[in-house]
Amino acid sequence: MFTIFTPFDANNLLPDIKRRFNSVISQRNSIVDLQGELQRITDSHFSLKRFIIKKQELNIAVSNLYRSIEKLEDLGVVIKSVEDGLLDFPSMRFDEEVWLCWRAGETEVKFWHGKDEGFMQRKPLVNEGFPKSLEGKPDLSDLR
Repeated sequence: MFTIFTPFDANNLLPDIKRRFNSVISQRNSIVDLQGELQRITDSHFSLKRFIIKKQELNIAVSNLYRSIEKLEDLGVVIKSVEDGLLDFPSMRFDEEVWLCWRAGETEVKFWHGKDEGFMQRKPLVNEGFPKSLEGKPDLSDLR
């Protein structure tokens, strides 16, 4: 779903985003562990049964990870990097489309960058140019 976030909206949603994003990170870490286990199995004299069971476990974990990512992004945010803990919220500043930028470990959404820029070009949020609410524009939040 496409949603335009105000800084206020993004920060109100952040506790749920953090919970879901932490789950994605945890699932990703479990997959890395499972891949290591699978590699150790193939590096040793392994039975096909042991290999297939571990491979199926990995397949399920990957499928669950993608479902979690889909559910998180269904809230209207975009994961830019699971590895770096970066997530963006589509927003408007004046009449320009921009990203509100959040990094895992930050307590609030307090940066933004242009849509053609990235993390290294992020700028501190100031009230200027960002609406406090999207009055007069359709509120799509109830469609979730």
